[in-house]
This record gives sequence, C-alpha cells and structure tokens, in this order.
Amino acid sequence: MNWYLDVLKKYAVFSGRARRQEYWMFVLFNVLAVIVFSIIDAVIGMNLFVIIYWLGVLIPSLAVAVRRLHDTDKSGWFLLIGLIPLVGGIILLVFMATEGKPNENQYGPNPKLTPTV
Repeated sequence: MNWYLDVLKKYAVFSGRARRQEYWMFVLFNVLAVIVFSIIDAVIGMNLFVIIYWLGVLIPSLAVAVRRLHDTDKSGWFLLIGLIPLVGGIILLVFMATEGKPNENQYGPNPKLTPTV
C-alpha cells in the first residue's frame, strides 16, 4: 500500500526516477481499485465511481510512468509511443519492464541506492 500512497504523494512530480516495483505496484493497486469500483458501479447501475477514480489518478499515473521511463534513461515523451496501435503498447510495456540504469543518469540518482525519507 505504501507504494501506491508514495506515488499519490508525488502527485505531479514528473522529474526524477521511479523503480520498477514502484510503477508496477501502482499499476496493480489501480487494477484492483478499478475492479472494486466496477463492481460497485454495476450494483448501482452507473459508471460514476470508476470515472471519478480514473480522473483522480490520471496525473499521478502519467507522472509515475514518466519517472519510470527516466529510470531507463528515456525521455518522458516516449509515452507517446503508446499511441501507435498495438506495436506502441508492446514497446512501452518493454520499456516499463526493463531494469533501470544502475548509475546516476541525467534524470537523477538510482532510486534503488537512494534512501527513502
């Protein structure tokens, strides 16, 4: 749960780097939350909660994705590759699953080596 809350605390921080674990745990909690909210929406008969949730996590999702790309030493603009049908999503998935650069890069120090406060 801390991984999810840490991303929300960095609501609109697009600089720096994010570990694979931080990114994928955030994705996992998003999937679980959408499932729960979808069930609630199905019971009440409208898509109110899912839409509100997605609007609430849109910016943090983009921010953690950009920081994840920074960890692999790629610009945040590489997110736009996801707009290419099918192939773009696969390429972006590979980028997100790739291990980050072990040394400091232009986006900051390795998050695995920096102590968390």
